[in-house]
Amino acid sequence: MLWKALLAALISLLVASATDTYSRDDFPPDFLFGAATSAFQVEGAEDEDGRTPSIFDAFAQTAYGGYGNKSCDQYHKYEEDVSLMAKMGLNAYRFSISWSRLIPNGKGPVNPKGMEYYNNLINELISHDIQPHVTLHHSDLPQALEDEYGGWLSRKVVRDFKTYADVCFREFGDRVKYWTTMNEPNIFVIGGYDDGFLPPQRCSPSPINNCSKGNSSTEPYIAAHNILLSHAAAASLYRKKYQDRQHGIIGINILTFGLLPLTNTTEDVDATERAKDLLMGWILNPIVFGDYPDTMKKNVGSRLPSFTKTESNLVKGSVDFLGINYYYNYYVKNIPQNHQVKGSSTFTDVAVEIVGTMFNATTPGGLLKVVDLLEQSYGNLPLYIHENGQLTPRSSSLDDWARVKYLHGHIKAVLGGLRNGSNVNGYFVWSLLDVYELLGGYEISFGLYYVDLNDQTLRRQPKLSAHWYSNFLHGRTIDPRLIIELKRNASMPSLYNVI
Repeated sequence: MLWKALLAALISLLVASATDTYSRDDFPPDFLFGAATSAFQVEGAEDEDGRTPSIFDAFAQTAYGGYGNKSCDQYHKYEEDVSLMAKMGLNAYRFSISWSRLIPNGKGPVNPKGMEYYNNLINELISHDIQPHVTLHHSDLPQALEDEYGGWLSRKVVRDFKTYADVCFREFGDRVKYWTTMNEPNIFVIGGYDDGFLPPQRCSPSPINNCSKGNSSTEPYIAAHNILLSHAAAASLYRKKYQDRQHGIIGINILTFGLLPLTNTTEDVDATERAKDLLMGWILNPIVFGDYPDTMKKNVGSRLPSFTKTESNLVKGSVDFLGINYYYNYYVKNIPQNHQVKGSSTFTDVAVEIVGTMFNATTPGGLLKVVDLLEQSYGNLPLYIHENGQLTPRSSSLDDWARVKYLHGHIKAVLGGLRNGSNVNGYFVWSLLDVYELLGGYEISFGLYYVDLNDQTLRRQPKLSAHWYSNFLHGRTIDPRLIIELKRNASMPSLYNVI
């Protein structure tokens, strides 16, 4: 009878494998696969060669028990990292430029050493046939501008961001064809100006929020408004001055969520729609339709800035593509109007509460639902999944099986979306390396490569997920459930030891 049980198990595995496997060849030839990082989280060298602090530096000095300083030291190890990308099979790398490394005072003279570094990185990528995808702002406004006029709270930042973008387009645009102005402005303003858990850590004083200054009821809306105007100014500049001769595209990025009503009641279903307006429509409605969502205008009232007709026309249609980051699903609960949501003014304003942990209700299908929602609500914009990955505790163990399962399931979901006609053009894993994480420092990990912080050379070691991703990118069809056995038994080392 034992042989029958074994045979049944084998048949079950073969059937599952037949439906659960796919390969790179199932995707369009021009579909991009890459990995992502950001400047402060990966570069290190925070006080070298003319770089000055950003608001991310100030945040990291006190958050999560440590400073980001050396991080992965990509500033000195970029050639090694690009070589790892090439061996893995990436055809794109998403990174950000440190504004305060390129223009140390946020405005004024350009730093030659900063210029040299980004030219070297871009040239190294291109020499390995890896497309550079550049983000201009990833939570790291120069501290000099924060100190001078309050950073994103002042209209002065629009002019300075446009000038910074102009330098980047002029100096790097002959080789960079994919520009993203802002990373996750929707969450940056909630975390930075409402709850205070992100830089620049501003919020109204409360027993929950730990901020020394700020006003949660007004500042998130002001900062978001100035970010949208800055984005639009840079996009307009690019289109008028550079796009025809450089042949690139420009867009913006938001953090997306699978939002599910906690119950099937009308109240929670309606609350979920209001949450979508806040968490995605806050940025996307102005960009697609020229104004904020009606629910926000109604609930926030005069605290929500207004666009002039000229500003509305500038913001509307100001993207060639949309970048989305996706990690988890959340549940949404209705709350009575004016009932305070713990630690949040913006969620209080739209009368919703996000409940459950970030690990709750996470399935690959959530990503596909987000893609469908965006295409139904905001038209057929080309989409790039700029970040997607699995959080784990940082560990020297390289057997990150949970991450393999996560990536396999989510890439499969992207393939399903493409087969159903979605307009997704690329997928980037967050993150290439174990970087300094915004919400956890060095205590958590998303990396395909483990970085040994106790090793003076910051040795990079590929995790199981790096091997799986590399095998996929090299066109091999492998069921992830078999990879651990391949590794443990060394029965098919050619499949495992690609990198």
